[in-house]
Amino acid sequence: MSQRARIALFLTVVFVVVGGVTAYVVTSASDYQRKHDRPPSVAIDDDPALAATGPRIVFRHTGVDESYGLVATVPLDDPGGPRAFTDVACDRVDATADEASCLRIERGVVTKYSLTEYDADWQPVEKVSLPGIPSRTRLSPDGTLVSSTTFVSGHTYMQVGFSTATEIRDVGGSSHGNLEKFDLVLHGKPTAPRDRNIWGVTFTDDDNTFYATVGTGGETYLVRGDLAARTLTSVADHVECPSLSPDGRRIGFKQATDRDGQTWWTPAVLDLATGERTVLAGETRNVDDQVEWLDGDTLLYGLARDDEAGVTDVWQLDTRADAKPRLLIEQAWSPAVVR
Repeated sequence: MSQRARIALFLTVVFVVVGGVTAYVVTSASDYQRKHDRPPSVAIDDDPALAATGPRIVFRHTGVDESYGLVATVPLDDPGGPRAFTDVACDRVDATADEASCLRIERGVVTKYSLTEYDADWQPVEKVSLPGIPSRTRLSPDGTLVSSTTFVSGHTYMQVGFSTATEIRDVGGSSHGNLEKFDLVLHGKPTAPRDRNIWGVTFTDDDNTFYATVGTGGETYLVRGDLAARTLTSVADHVECPSLSPDGRRIGFKQATDRDGQTWWTPAVLDLATGERTVLAGETRNVDDQVEWLDGDTLLYGLARDDEAGVTDVWQLDTRADAKPRLLIEQAWSPAVVR
């Protein structure tokens, strides 16, 4: 990347470090829309109703144009085809057939952060404030639960920097509270570390069980959450930003490695029954994202372009150890597959 590109990327991307976890939030939609009034360079479907019908991939459009940051969709069987745009701008999005979750940075005299729930026609159902910079959101398969992870400051154990706040809410209802308040069991022993951070929720299909990452003491753990019992129980070490496969048998995640003294993330898959890990080393770039499952054998994730500040693309990667990544949707971010 050129020095000019590095400077431009720095100005349009917020980098956040949490106990060794780095995440970025691409600049808000309104910032780009004010500066770039040209139409999208990708093919557009003129029927906006298609944005809410049929099997599809829902995502955030990141072309540097008048539609930057708007939620768009493409047919599941034609991801490179024309995209239908909604009029909803999000910084992170997830969707099911009937609901959508949108995390948003609201620029103003005082910057605010919000989670808005939408129905199948992209009409707002519920809006709540968030305590910090949006990072992750997930809906349960049946659309009854929604999670949000944000980066916040002010925890008493944090002298400098950021910490996470992760909540699960009933869609259209109340919050189950910050997951840091749940009882934590690591390697079979109850523990209550003051430095715990929790992020990257992914739901099963039973409306009670979920998975997430817990970070504490410089280590990360995959935990299984029980919403009714308000417990988090470790099931594996060194698993970050989990995503449960459609059949519920595997976890896609990002595995941390050290590369020239810096943390680097590579997509990987964990078999929940056997504990076997498959690191997808065919992807050599730094994948700092919560992956999504395109189908039972393919992961999706977003990557920023080196030469175009603020522009990202969605890539696909088979779960075979020797698989190579392929571009799936250009100028896109935060993919959600609606089957």
